Parts: sequence; C-alpha cells; structure tokens
Amino acid sequence: MNSCFGSYRSPKTIALVGKYHSPEIAESLSRLAEYLHERGISVFIERETAEHIGRRIDLSRWVTCGFNDIGAHADLAIVLGGDGTMLNAARRLARYRVPLVGVNQGRLGFMTDIAREDMLTCMDDLLDGRFAVESRMLLDAEVVRNGKEIASNLALNDVVVDKGAIGRMIEFELFIDGEFIYNLRSDGLIVSTPTGSTAYSLSAGGPILHPTQTGIALVPLCPHALTNRPIIVNDTANIELRVVQADDPRVHFDGQVTLDLEKDDCVRLRRSDYAICFLHPPGYSYFAMLRQKLHWSERPKGP
Repeated sequence: MNSCFGSYRSPKTIALVGKYHSPEIAESLSRLAEYLHERGISVFIERETAEHIGRRIDLSRWVTCGFNDIGAHADLAIVLGGDGTMLNAARRLARYRVPLVGVNQGRLGFMTDIAREDMLTCMDDLLDGRFAVESRMLLDAEVVRNGKEIASNLALNDVVVDKGAIGRMIEFELFIDGEFIYNLRSDGLIVSTPTGSTAYSLSAGGPILHPTQTGIALVPLCPHALTNRPIIVNDTANIELRVVQADDPRVHFDGQVTLDLEKDDCVRLRRSDYAICFLHPPGYSYFAMLRQKLHWSERPKGP
C-alpha cells in the first residue's frame, strides 16, 4: 500500500472539516463527532469550521486546530460539504499525506461520495478498514515574472489561465517539455487533472478521464481557431503557458485561488510530487457515480 495511506485502517485521531456558512453542517458534524467519540476516536474540528458552526452547537468537548496540526496529528480527515470543500481541504492537506473521506452535503458531489443520510452507517466500515483507497494526482503550478517565481500553488481539479473580466481574448504560447506546440487566441485554457475532468473541463467540452488515468487534459476555452481541440498529454509532461497579449489575464487554481497576470508572465505546470488519498466506501464505483450524477442511461420522458 502507498505510504500516503498511512494508518487509516486503525485510526485513533480523525479530523472533521466542514463547509462554511452551512446550517446543515453543524448538525451532521455534531452527530458524527459524538459517534466517533463513542467508538474511542479522538476528534479534531478544523478551526475555521468550528468558528462558523460554533454558534449552533457546543464544541467545547472537541479539540479545534488548523490544517497544519491536522496534518501533523490526524490519521484521516472527513470532509462534510461539497466538492469545493473537498478541493480546499485537499490542497491544504496534500503535503501531509492525510487520507480524505467525503460526506456529500452539496448538490453534485463527484468527490464527496457518501450521502449525508448514510454517514453514520458507513463509519463502521471506515473504522474497521473496509474502505477502498485511491490515489489522485495534483498539479504543481508556479507563476514566473521577469525570470522570478512570484507565486506557486497546488490544484486537484485544474489550473485555468483566462482573459479575466474584460471581453477581449487572451493570446498565449503553449510549450510542452520545451517544445513549442501552438499560439492560442481564446478565452483561456483549462489544464485539468483526471479528477478535474468532470468539472470546468467537462463544461468546456473536454474528455472525461478515469481518476486513475495518468494524463493531463488541455482544453481551450472558446478558441478563435476551431481546429484548436482538447488534447491529452502524459502526466510526466512539463507544461508552460506564456502570456503574449491580454488586457486582464488571470490564473485560477481549482477555481478558488486567483492571481492577476501580466504580459510575458509564464505559468509552469507539472505533476506534483504529492498525491491525494481518497477513501471510498465498499461498493463504490466511479462509473456508477457518473451514471448517477450525469444521468446516464435515463430513458427519455414522453407519452
């Protein structure tokens, strides 16, 4: 087993991370914390989660701490929310190799695969080591200006370079492993992991990649030349985007962190040395999840 899966099979400390500003989270988190405590588990509550739900429930019985302490001491983390909550937790905990479990409190939930009503019934399987482990790749991104790195970040879903708020197209050059690929005029480009292939990339016409695939999808946003189509490159590729012309260019990491760019800036991307470890309940199937979430196989409604 990959070392990033750590001691999940006999967890002694579990961290709970919740979606902020959600009344439903307080009730679910309180029930889950009580259940885990009864099973002899030490429970941590992520600090910002605690600050937002502390007005609704009594958190004095639980340890509250930041992501750094969770990474140092928790055997796994349970994320209550939607995919956005999971994305944030994944980026914050990736370097600590803490396995993640997702309880879906949102609407779609491609990564949070336990339904809220099934939360407690799944915990026995989790604590008894019957969850399946799955490793997901991340992207490591850096922004270079005048030869110096000015920012870096991780992304589980995607890194997007786009034209920003102004309506004119962005123009940039794409290089892969140092080789010039094309000059693209478009609204932007999505660089997606297999996990992110069901997110923004899917809406832009990109391919669905199984999360265990070793590939990176490059998906143009409204390209000026209709021959610029989505392509998939090996996950060992070094990808570079150089801004040639734009009025308000920006780069987005998982749609949650944004940085303003300037002409001649370079965005360099590669597969991260870190991976995210997801834990799935017994019977989990990626394709079954797609059938449910994307409404595959539904018969047309009619007389």
